Amino acid sequence: MQLAEYTINADGIDAKVVITKEPGTLTNYSIAIPKPELATAAYLQTIENDMLKSVKLSSQEVLDINMMTEVKNKFHVLALKKINERIPHLTRERSTQLATHIVQELLGLGDVEFLLYDDSVEEICINSAHEPIWLYHKKHGWCTTNLRIGTEAKIWDYSSSIGRRVGRQISIKDPILDASLASGDRVNATITPISVFGNTITIRKFNRKPWTITDFIASKTISEEAAAFLWLAMQYEMNVLISGGTASGKTSMLNAICSFMPTNQRVISIEQTREITLPSSMQWVPMLVRQGAKYAEGDVTMLELMVNSLRMRPDRIIVGEIRKAEEAEVLFEAMHTGHSVYATMHAETVSETLKRIQSPPISIPTVAMESLHFVLSMYRNRRSGIRRVFEIGEFIPSEHDGNVSSNIVYQWHPNNDEIAKDNPSVRMMDNLSTYTQMSEQDIKDSIDERVSVLRYMQKNKMNTIDQVGGIINDFYENYDSLMKRVGKA
Repeated sequence: MQLAEYTINADGIDAKVVITKEPGTLTNYSIAIPKPELATAAYLQTIENDMLKSVKLSSQEVLDINMMTEVKNKFHVLALKKINERIPHLTRERSTQLATHIVQELLGLGDVEFLLYDDSVEEICINSAHEPIWLYHKKHGWCTTNLRIGTEAKIWDYSSSIGRRVGRQISIKDPILDASLASGDRVNATITPISVFGNTITIRKFNRKPWTITDFIASKTISEEAAAFLWLAMQYEMNVLISGGTASGKTSMLNAICSFMPTNQRVISIEQTREITLPSSMQWVPMLVRQGAKYAEGDVTMLELMVNSLRMRPDRIIVGEIRKAEEAEVLFEAMHTGHSVYATMHAETVSETLKRIQSPPISIPTVAMESLHFVLSMYRNRRSGIRRVFEIGEFIPSEHDGNVSSNIVYQWHPNNDEIAKDNPSVRMMDNLSTYTQMSEQDIKDSIDERVSVLRYMQKNKMNTIDQVGGIINDFYENYDSLMKRVGKA
């Protein structure tokens, strides 16, 4: 049974995708990629060899991800020239396609490049040369494909090429590689004997269009009221930790709520791989962990970047993911010293997040946890693929026994698929009444007016990072003008 049919375009070459599912079989993703004829392929191989010998790249061109587009254009122009010299009778369209094929082989990942251009594909898995490539489709889940990498050596070549771009090598001595493609896609590669069945490459794709809060509201991942509550918390510099399982949408939600930050503040983000994208109007300094070769110097750890960020006079600090006790300690120390901090952590619920923070190896003291105001936990249903904000909770220190309890403010109810308010927020009321003299009614009114702005953005289909960021900035800088527009909408 055919489930879907569509066309994707990779660097000017169209490829047709057909997704099918027969009873008792796995879902199949079949892609028809135009291929050169055998005689033409032989010419192309000769051209590729000539280019490898004649084109010299500087170390900066190899290592600078931002220069990859320029390098690809350089190779494409040269490939097109050589093709026209050796196969002059081709049409311009065909010679351009063949030049693109050469560039994809020399600087890219061959046929895998087409999968990278499919916005519906989340994950690409090369498990060995002996089985087809697998992928995770946003709508149809795990699929086998009709693509294979011909040899284990070719998989190793692709891994080595990726490694060279980040100044690393993959070898028998150092058989694991974590890196990023020029597109921002995250890559993990392993080689035998670490991976028993063969060499592997796993690519987690970076969203070409980052999710925004309006996207999440439209998909029912979060309610308007819960989003407005988080907006109020972000505006008044309360600290937020986002938890959840693998691929539950933690980083995407973190990215979305960071658009609520005022633009007149300095923001530092620290990540293992680049995933955060903030509005262009913000003063934002993104920083990445650097992993050198396993047996060489050159590592710059997340802990080092977190410590260094405190010397950069940030107003807000965003941390991609907290994994170690030292990182958590610096994170909570930053909260104590007056910085607004936002981060993600692996934990399924608010209560599980509390246990993980308090238990070894992290073991944050109870007294330090007062600085963490809210925890948002994400949920993903692996069968249906839906993602939901499962809970928004807060940690409340006890004045009597020194323990910390959790209070769930918003909760997802699966029976009617709604995110509803369960309990009043103690931390929100305490903070805003203390520092702004806002009453409970003032807080309610503030949330309601933010709901109206979120509805205005949805109605006007504002769902890009800069569109959302522009409206948030207007809310802070041109409040009266914005609310007039919202009132007329």
